[in-house]
Amino acid sequence: MSVLDRATTGAWVRQQRRAPRRRRAWLMGGMGVLVFALLALNVLLGSYTVTIPDFFAMLGGQTIPGASFIVMENKLPQALLGLLAGASFGVAGAVFQTMLRNPLASPDIIGISYGASATAVAAVVLLGVRGAGVSVAAIVGALLVALLITLLARGRGGTGLILVGIGAAAFMQAAVTFLLSRADITNAQELMVWLTGSLNSANWERVTILSVALLLLVPLLAVGSRDLRGLALGDDTAAGLGFNVPRARLLLTILGVLLAAFPTAAAGPIAFVAFLSGPIAKRLNRGEPSLPLSALVGAAIVLAAHFAAVNAIPGTSLPVGVVTGALGAPFLLWLLISSNRANQGG
Repeated sequence: MSVLDRATTGAWVRQQRRAPRRRRAWLMGGMGVLVFALLALNVLLGSYTVTIPDFFAMLGGQTIPGASFIVMENKLPQALLGLLAGASFGVAGAVFQTMLRNPLASPDIIGISYGASATAVAAVVLLGVRGAGVSVAAIVGALLVALLITLLARGRGGTGLILVGIGAAAFMQAAVTFLLSRADITNAQELMVWLTGSLNSANWERVTILSVALLLLVPLLAVGSRDLRGLALGDDTAAGLGFNVPRARLLLTILGVLLAAFPTAAAGPIAFVAFLSGPIAKRLNRGEPSLPLSALVGAAIVLAAHFAAVNAIPGTSLPVGVVTGALGAPFLLWLLISSNRANQGG
């Protein structure tokens, strides 16, 4: 091969390597613009509209009667909490789905979110816990349920863990129903809204706590992402490539649980966000899992669903989980039907 041919071939190879990176950059940029647009849509439009100059004036400290409270203490915290919760749920789902190589392996399917819900409800109903104590109970419950299903599914592979998790989720849901039947009417109403998944009670304290939690988890996630890429190839292949599979699974499981537990504590178990985000991001990325893209997809789902929930019925602000549940249920049925057909060869 001549020098010219080698140079031409090298240039072609470099171009082929750069093309996927350029596409990913455009994809991430486009999703980032979409999330920003949905954030602005939730803050500026809806049942109460505000102009862009007025919004920046309020950010600068100017008080506009009526508008300042609605925007700065209501709409903006809700939008920011939705962005953070959606991103966290999206990454949590992608971590479990990639690690276990199964789209059903999301925290809301395998019982982790239900574990957080059950312990939070028990803390409120049985112990009278309020405020930050409910968040702590939700996080502890998610960790305990993750530990339980991991121990029960040991040696049964990813499918076994999913089945054990579904069973644990059913048990936790029954426990929540029982606890709600024992709660007084006021607590029961508040807990029902929270269990559906709602941003309506968002405040700056919850936004701050979730922001700090994610800032602490992101560096650990960056460390664990390399192990996640190895586990996506299968345990045997990952071990052959030099990965410490048990340690990687432990780290990623803890990170996934915390990424699901913190937004659950802040906004409730918003249905199907973790379940939907990873597969959508993977499809957009031509079959390759991507944690940053999953975060953006999760944020976009929650923000779009919240805007629809608040404005779909005039005078009524629905919990965001009602909309995400309506979106996720058909996708789950389609996934189950398509998986069954694939297993049958049809």
